[in-house]
Amino acid sequence: MLRVGVLVSGGGTNLQSILDAIDSGTVTGAEIDVVISNNRNAYALERARNHGIDAFCISPGDFDGREQFYEALLEKIDEYQLDLIVLAGFLVTIPAAMIQKYRNRIINVHPSLIPSFCGAGYYGLKVHEAALARGVKITGATVHYVDEGTDTGPIILQKAVDVHEGDTPQKLQQRVMEEAEWLILPQAIQMIANGQEESE
Repeated sequence: MLRVGVLVSGGGTNLQSILDAIDSGTVTGAEIDVVISNNRNAYALERARNHGIDAFCISPGDFDGREQFYEALLEKIDEYQLDLIVLAGFLVTIPAAMIQKYRNRIINVHPSLIPSFCGAGYYGLKVHEAALARGVKITGATVHYVDEGTDTGPIILQKAVDVHEGDTPQKLQQRVMEEAEWLILPQAIQMIANGQEESE
């Protein structure tokens, strides 16, 4: 059984997509053991508790410095002996020590077709604002492994989504979540849990 930890900053819709996929049997051989948020008001924590999953807030604001926060985060993750860490809308930079320790065991979902609209500064609605400003006809989402760069790790899955006439960043964000993120994130976990993932 693949032991999964999910790191999330907000509402947790991507987390919900994984929970639903596990409940329905679409994802097999994986279980979520812990959900960690940097935001104590994140609804994602509630979703986890409703599922009987351990849920913790570890916020940078509760520590004297970034290093203490990183230590606490890594300590909590180590406690669960996780096989896979999923960044599902986690808006905090993760420590280099964690990337090294869990090399090829951390994945992230990004709301664009990497290499478009990714890297430093591209997160949340900013990605969709940039896509609309550029006038692209197709956008989408990417699940990739996390390395020391921002959105630079090996790509696992991508799914394209059409941009519609009259889209706002909010409308586009919702469509990308519904038509891409919520599908490929559970799919990537399924592939990793069942050894179907071709690593580079």
